[in-house]
Amino acid sequence: MSNEYDVVVLGGGTGGYVAAIRAAQLGMKTAIVEKDKLGGTCLHRGCIPSKALLRSAEVYHTLKNGAEYGVETGEIGVNFTRIQERKQGIVDQLHKGVQHLMKQGKIDVYHGTGRIMGPSIFSPQAGAINIEYPDGNAEILLPKFVLIATGSRPRPLPGLAVDGEFVLTSDEALAMTELPKSMLIIGGGVIGIEWASLLNDLGVDVHVVEYANRILPLEDEAISKEMERLLKKRKIKVHTSARVLADTFARTDGGVTIEAEQNGSTVTLEAEKILVSVGRQANIEDIGLNNVEAKVENGVIQVNSMYQTGEAHIYAIGDVIGGLQLAHVASHEGIVAVEHMAGQNPHAIDYTMVPKCTYSRPEVANVGLTEAEAKDKGHNVKTGTFHFRAIGKALVYGEPDGFVKIVADADTNDVLGVHMIGPHVTDLIAEGALARVLDATPWEIGHTIHPHPTLSEIMGEAALAVDGKAIHS
Repeated sequence: MSNEYDVVVLGGGTGGYVAAIRAAQLGMKTAIVEKDKLGGTCLHRGCIPSKALLRSAEVYHTLKNGAEYGVETGEIGVNFTRIQERKQGIVDQLHKGVQHLMKQGKIDVYHGTGRIMGPSIFSPQAGAINIEYPDGNAEILLPKFVLIATGSRPRPLPGLAVDGEFVLTSDEALAMTELPKSMLIIGGGVIGIEWASLLNDLGVDVHVVEYANRILPLEDEAISKEMERLLKKRKIKVHTSARVLADTFARTDGGVTIEAEQNGSTVTLEAEKILVSVGRQANIEDIGLNNVEAKVENGVIQVNSMYQTGEAHIYAIGDVIGGLQLAHVASHEGIVAVEHMAGQNPHAIDYTMVPKCTYSRPEVANVGLTEAEAKDKGHNVKTGTFHFRAIGKALVYGEPDGFVKIVADADTNDVLGVHMIGPHVTDLIAEGALARVLDATPWEIGHTIHPHPTLSEIMGEAALAVDGKAIHS
């Protein structure tokens, strides 16, 4: 393989490999440098494996409640080893698919640790990539453009060391060989709530501790309240406005204890294991940023709307630039970046158009502004809410909890945001995302004919409800 490339992507996660494919489609000679496995966190330690576990938990929950559907299942149980085997089989299959895509696109893949070099005898321009291989050998690539896509890792909680046995992050939790009897989850954001739902469905006693005054604090407040109500209904203990005192961690015969400060008093919490889920931090260390004009603030790389760093030929995307740390966001950022390299003049991403999902039971999804955000931005707001209990298909599924809320501008009638909690809303949110892209109005959504009986009917009803015209309310 020649060591000269049009673009070298540092990191083979979802954002990196998608960007590489797009670059190859544009006729650019492309390489990826990846020290682990192609697919990155999303495929191996995030999106895919966690959703595989969530699906198994959902099936187990359905079987336990089979009598409600007239299905007598008899005695059932959880084979966690088989659950993990199924999860790994899905990951392995998708990993092979990504490897095939690299071969199909004639994208060279270097399995080693890549670092960006400054100006040197190899290149007068900063951006050459030095690759160190596990066997001690090294190689240098000479690209015209560099795309940094090194992703992120779970953020630790100061004073609470992750040991993989009693204190876990999502990485270690995904590798568990057996289920604990109880789990204390620190962090009530997306990852924490997904794990709370998953573990509860599999019979684990769960506590969730959240520093903010509500779980899922980035969601519309109505969604947060409904999720807390439904989690408590499932006997999940939710502690909000609670600050974990990490220096109080102690081992016990039954597991661990830790204290939290809540509403001026201290509570002691005990569980077999602790799952730390307080966000993620960018992988920016030891990749050579000190050798180039790339500015770092608050732990993330600063870029412009086309993802260029301070060096115009060096770009960065995905979790390393902060913002919405989502696989589909990184993918689209990567496409914009390489199209800009190729002189395609792509449109900048409007992040209010990005759908965001939580794959718990019930699911949560949103796109656009919350009601509070819309008001803060000066919009004259009107909203419409419609509940799944009035949707026939939701009753057929046996999942009548939740609702859809649409936030609109009362002056322009534009849809500003769509917020959902309920069955399969991570699929339904695509209609809300399209509405945002097309600058749709509630009237247009409400007069779109939705098939009956389907869950999608709730979008039409919620849209009509914005102007008080819902049919089945």
